[in-house]
Amino acid sequence: MDNFSLLAISPVDGRYSGKTSPLKDYFSEYALIKYRVRVEIEYFIALCNIPLPQLKDFSGDYEKLRDIYRNMTPEQAREVKDIEKITNHDVKAVEYFIKARFKEMGLTGWSEFIHFGLTSQDINNTAQPLMLKEAMENVYCPALKEVLDMIAGYAEQWKDIPMLAKTHGQPASPTRLGKEFKVYQVRIEEQLRQLAKLSYPAKFGGATGNMNAHKVAFPGIDWISFGDKFVSSLGLHRSFPTTQIEHYDNLAAIFDCLRRINTILIDLSRDIWTYISMEYFRQKVKKDEVGSSAMPHKVNPIDFENAEGNLGMANAILTFLSMKLPISRLQRDLTDSTVQRNIGVPMAHGLISFASLVKGLGKLILNEDALHADLEKNWAVVAEPIQTILRREGYPNPYETLKALTRTGAGIDEKTIETFIDGLDVSESVKAELRAVTPWNYTGF
Repeated sequence: MDNFSLLAISPVDGRYSGKTSPLKDYFSEYALIKYRVRVEIEYFIALCNIPLPQLKDFSGDYEKLRDIYRNMTPEQAREVKDIEKITNHDVKAVEYFIKARFKEMGLTGWSEFIHFGLTSQDINNTAQPLMLKEAMENVYCPALKEVLDMIAGYAEQWKDIPMLAKTHGQPASPTRLGKEFKVYQVRIEEQLRQLAKLSYPAKFGGATGNMNAHKVAFPGIDWISFGDKFVSSLGLHRSFPTTQIEHYDNLAAIFDCLRRINTILIDLSRDIWTYISMEYFRQKVKKDEVGSSAMPHKVNPIDFENAEGNLGMANAILTFLSMKLPISRLQRDLTDSTVQRNIGVPMAHGLISFASLVKGLGKLILNEDALHADLEKNWAVVAEPIQTILRREGYPNPYETLKALTRTGAGIDEKTIETFIDGLDVSESVKAELRAVTPWNYTGF
């Protein structure tokens, strides 16, 4: 760990920086500047492609223009920050930075069409959803898929392992271990399907959303269609009409979906933590690792606890973002600007939790003896299938009969059930059917 990480205020840039470093390309100050430059350059190229009369003879190379942001370095981002010290305006500093590059390339004659007719939020509200979209595609979803693949793998591997279910913490109808993992698999997959249907929204419409400056300068151009096409070319969906800022409703929907996924993973973390405490799972250990500073024997389920904590942190911030961002006074206030700079924080906590889950899931060792012993101790769970078959056969008061048997306070074992079946006034074929049901095979579909 370097000195920067040791001195970081937030653990996402400090203790956990190794897990969150891929997000620096999307949510750092450098990344924000780079994405702003990208939007400005692509907008200028789009104006050339109309073409505006003043840009029809533009002699520059589009790919060289794109290299301004493609090859942008942290040192150049520092140059933008130095300009900002003078302008006291971050987006205007980006404009001046690009104009300086145009001057170096001999393109000064066209530089006034950089940021032409735009307001800062046309850049911010396009750059930031683009940052989020590409971070989701390139970093976040692949990390989540690794967790999902492990869950799906266990669902298949353990699909035939019988396990006592617990409802209200009490012994309940048996299930299968793989099926319980399958539940989490399909829950996450469903949320990912919903997430895939959501568009990443951008605002692109001038000072108050009406493209006033564009219309007054070039009234003959269909600027609404231009804006739609330009935003679409970046892989985003243009919100229209808007105020000066994007209304963030769709962005809030994305955050809400991420929060639901995190909540499912919290549920998973708590269940596996409990299974470990019940000794259904043991954990692989490394020779020199320490579980407790005081108790040498302990191997704590810290990966699932770490995941739960970071997922909770992520959800707290996602909740705030989805509730705050859609609210703005009149045509805009500046509260969204500072808040949006924190979008990377819940993403970082998510990545930390995914890494912990992958590590924790990878350490699980199935203890079939414990699962078997729990089923052996709970023959009372076959009361349900017995009374159900007796109902089918028209036996009088089967539920009440089994209730009386299983609530005596005495232990219910295999012999107890056999004796009960032997005393039933039913055919031998039905008795054989009842005897065939055990805690290990009464697991449904």
